[in-house]
Amino acid sequence: MSNLVKVVAQLRQQRDEAQKQVEQLDQALAALGSIGLRSRGRNSRNVGRKGRTMSAAARRRIAAAQRARWAKWKAAQKKK
Repeated sequence: MSNLVKVVAQLRQQRDEAQKQVEQLDQALAALGSIGLRSRGRNSRNVGRKGRTMSAAARRRIAAAQRARWAKWKAAQKKK
């Protein structure tokens, strides 16, 4: 029984250590992440920029093209 208590205590200690390490990694990622976004320069054209809005007509055309591709694929699968 005492072995089980020791195992539980050891597992709790390891969990606490792992939690501290995860918190340290989060802090490091937060610090490095903000630096990394600024230092990319020309390669980070889309960072911080919102996507373009698409018109309803464009969405309909894209959806129709997708449906046509799926129909073509399904027809090919039926022939197999």
